[in-house]
Amino acid sequence: MSDSKSTTTIKSILIANRGEIAIRVIRTCRRLGIRSIAVYSDADKHMPFVTIADEAIALGGLQSSESYLDVDKIIAAAKRSEANAIHPGYGFLSENSDFARRCAEENIIFIGPNPEAIDAMGLKSRAKTIMEENGVPVINGYQGINQTVDHLVNKAKEVGYPVLVKAVAGGGGKGMRIAMNEREIKSAIGAAKREAKSSFGNGRLIIERYFPSSRHIEFQIFGDKHGNVFHLLERECTIQRRYQKIVEESPSSALTPELRAEMAEAAIKAAKAINYDNAGTVEFILNEKGEFFFLEVNTRLQVEHPVTEAITWLDLVELQILVAEGKPLPLQQQFIEANGYAMECRLYAEDPLKDFFPATGKVLHWEPKQLMGLRYDSGIKTGTDVGIYYDPMLAKIIAHGADREEAIRRMIYALKQLKCLGLTTNQGFLINLLQNEDVLAGNYNTKFLDDKFDFEQLAIQHKEGLELANIATLVYRWHQREQQRKLVTNLKAGWRSNFYQMQQEQYLVAEEAWTTHYNYLGNHKFEVKLNEKEFEVELVELNNKLIRINVNGQLHNFTLAQNNEHYYLHHIKYGQLVIEVAPRFPEIELEAVKGGYQAPMPGEILKVLVKAGDKVKEGASLITLLSMKMENTIAAHEDGVIEEIYVTAGENVESGVLLLKMEKKDA
Repeated sequence: MSDSKSTTTIKSILIANRGEIAIRVIRTCRRLGIRSIAVYSDADKHMPFVTIADEAIALGGLQSSESYLDVDKIIAAAKRSEANAIHPGYGFLSENSDFARRCAEENIIFIGPNPEAIDAMGLKSRAKTIMEENGVPVINGYQGINQTVDHLVNKAKEVGYPVLVKAVAGGGGKGMRIAMNEREIKSAIGAAKREAKSSFGNGRLIIERYFPSSRHIEFQIFGDKHGNVFHLLERECTIQRRYQKIVEESPSSALTPELRAEMAEAAIKAAKAINYDNAGTVEFILNEKGEFFFLEVNTRLQVEHPVTEAITWLDLVELQILVAEGKPLPLQQQFIEANGYAMECRLYAEDPLKDFFPATGKVLHWEPKQLMGLRYDSGIKTGTDVGIYYDPMLAKIIAHGADREEAIRRMIYALKQLKCLGLTTNQGFLINLLQNEDVLAGNYNTKFLDDKFDFEQLAIQHKEGLELANIATLVYRWHQREQQRKLVTNLKAGWRSNFYQMQQEQYLVAEEAWTTHYNYLGNHKFEVKLNEKEFEVELVELNNKLIRINVNGQLHNFTLAQNNEHYYLHHIKYGQLVIEVAPRFPEIELEAVKGGYQAPMPGEILKVLVKAGDKVKEGASLITLLSMKMENTIAAHEDGVIEEIYVTAGENVESGVLLLKMEKKDA
């Protein structure tokens, strides 16, 4: 390839990614007149990004290892399409220095930082050492090569409890454990080491001082091949679950102008220390004393980059392309400032009331509310199947306003109006979260969901919504039957010689059987009894997917989608609500297999960790299941002996499938 100071015009870009980030890159390519080429796995052949791109090439396979992580297939697709550049998006190959070098060898422009910068930040221990040498504040801890348990225990004592034990490789919260005291340290080391080895092939750990009450602040950095480095302000990413971000916003309400300037200077130092070019993020932890410390550098475009775009009015993908072409960044640090306030919420296919368990299904209805100051980065549409193979993020909602209050108000409105029906999402949780008094006041830390958020209240509110959805479903089904009724049409629906004997329907609501009693009073009015409550109900309007009912004097609007016996209803207060019609003649449930272990979700059997005849202790890992990039380890409930194993590694299973059988070991 040409030297770093020369320029090369990018005419076509292959996007080595999928979903919303692929669409995001395509959007900038189209505006700049650059041909876009999508690549896709067999699981993604019907996804929107495939049809939106100018061209698309099949990679085959279902798993990412067979498609988006297969370097040879990606390079072959680039050559076949005559793309002269590759954009890796985020995740997959975006921080793979070997892939960046391979692109250079094949005379293909890699739209990302130089491989040496990626290597420098690839291991947390090395990154920390580099930052310390260059005057960037780092957390007190140990990142040495002596990895014996006794040595790590001694180092933890030197650092002082509580401590964070974490893997030097990888990310996403894997290989991380907190030890609050000396009693917990050995088990924390063992668990972190096993998980790190399993996830990243590297069991090496570092020990750091842990701050229970802290905030997560990151600075967007940008460098070019001419030695210019800029920061594009900060993003606050404090509200997280399983060490993964849910809400991001900018500017951070936790920073004073002086602290912002100090952290920005440290971010620039970090970028210059590794000769950084292209988009990246320097992440810091900020404690309650106002002290900040380096965490890591993400050597790629971040999921939350639209927040920065909203307040700076810059297109970060366009800047990435510009830098990759060898051109200097057209920026001046003194003119980069926040224009208003921006916030991003991540819409996930998951159940917040079940520890954010991922969900699969078909999107039956997708309708985001279009409004000034709102942006949706989404990889789905009505009819999209959300399967087990990739991350459960469905979309990002970005709201911009003159200040934080306006941005939050606009975000709440967007979340309430968004219609995403057909699978379980975190929509209702996000609505509830952004109306929380502490969140509105900016008073939270990284442990907020664990320590402060009221999931019990969320469950109570969700049940209230389910009662309304139950009534709406009842009225909708009554109307459907009326439309089909051909005989004795002069009689009121549900006529009985004994008027006081109410009709009834049975529904399955949140896995619970609900019986709803009702009488039709005529004139589209009903009396309904549900959960020992009485309701006066009137059907006001039913038009296509819209059903409007009056319940005890209050009007409620629902959007409804149906999939066989499942009814999915959207309500602006509760998000999506799901009602299932109970079968009239229910099948006799199969008796649970004694000692049987079932799959808690659909997924791929990643590892079978035991064999028939093995004696196992309570808590021992039996099988690892992979679903939506989340590993779930099935552990033994008690001491016992493995009798039979019914699955093998690589096999795809549905939720509830019997995995193995274990005989309890007598004491």
